[in-house]
Amino acid sequence: MKYPCLVLKQFCKTEVHIEIEQEGQNVYGEQLDPVVWDGLCNYQDSGKTVLTAEQKLIQLEGCALIPGDIAPELPLITKGEITVFGETRHIYKGTKCRNPDGTVNYVRLDVM
Repeated sequence: MKYPCLVLKQFCKTEVHIEIEQEGQNVYGEQLDPVVWDGLCNYQDSGKTVLTAEQKLIQLEGCALIPGDIAPELPLITKGEITVFGETRHIYKGTKCRNPDGTVNYVRLDVM
């Protein structure tokens, strides 16, 4: 059975550059090369105010929704960087949203 994509490509208009860090080391003990992906996504910005002892601090957050699986060789996405609108932000949460048969429907990246 073919499942419908929940993030339609026609709504993905924002260009992004994503570098996902792989966990582990190669046979020489070096960090594995990051998985790099360039393409279009549906990106939503948000912000919140955090009160500190000295002053207010505004934290900018966002969410990138990407149809399909951008890193099929990785079982999960834990950290990396995303460049959107000329700003580089850190990925603090990555979710591969799956269909009932186990295939990846879309990827959600939460960034700070």
